[in-house]
Amino acid sequence: MRVVRPRHRARTATAAVCAVLGLGLVGGAVTGTWLTKDSAADPAAHNAYAVGRSAWRDVPVDTLFPRTLKGDGAGPGATDRVWTRVAVAADSDCAAGLDPLLLTTLRPVGCERLVRATYTDATRSSVTTVGLLFTEAGTEAMSALDTRFTTQHLARRTDLMPRTYPAKGTPAAGFGDAQRASWTVHVLTEVPVVVLSVSGFADGRTVTDPQPADAAMKSGATTPVAEAGLGHEAKGIADRVERTLRRTITDLTEKPE
Repeated sequence: MRVVRPRHRARTATAAVCAVLGLGLVGGAVTGTWLTKDSAADPAAHNAYAVGRSAWRDVPVDTLFPRTLKGDGAGPGATDRVWTRVAVAADSDCAAGLDPLLLTTLRPVGCERLVRATYTDATRSSVTTVGLLFTEAGTEAMSALDTRFTTQHLARRTDLMPRTYPAKGTPAAGFGDAQRASWTVHVLTEVPVVVLSVSGFADGRTVTDPQPADAAMKSGATTPVAEAGLGHEAKGIADRVERTLRRTITDLTEKPE
């Protein structure tokens, strides 16, 4: 899915929808300034963005989503975690992998591609889907989106949770929308990527009161989601996939020509 500059009528409709949703989205004229050209003034940033935008295609899946992730100190009480990848989704456009409201929220930066994988912990009691949304935007647009997510606390909204990726024959077979328990959404500004993750119980139980990862990880949190460490699962896996991506793009941009 690529961003197309809307006509006047589409801009009006978009503005109306955004006002209703309260997400602070802007009209097509501003969106037009948020495309990839806005990073051209900074050659280093432009290079990182150019390399980063195509990483979904150029970087092996085992690099983007390692078969095993080690989470030293990533669990509750700084306990260690190890996660094993159980499924990788085919790369897709964002409409196939995001709920409509989250898709609308992210639309100003465009969607180059979405790639996702699902992991389980060593006890196979939890499952987590992590995604990398590669955008079409430049530095200004990504910074603007990051600011909106921060100031409007969008990453804490239950109606903006990422979607799960279940897979038959794995511990994540029953990991659907109703099983979403904890999540995180992180807009990067050094590269054109949004990192998303969502965790749940591997036994397929329905979760009626999901919590954002930062709330579930707070000291003294006593909800079932918090006590199961599902906030730590979502945040720990997202952080490690993000670090791997950053390191990979840095290596690629620093290669001698």
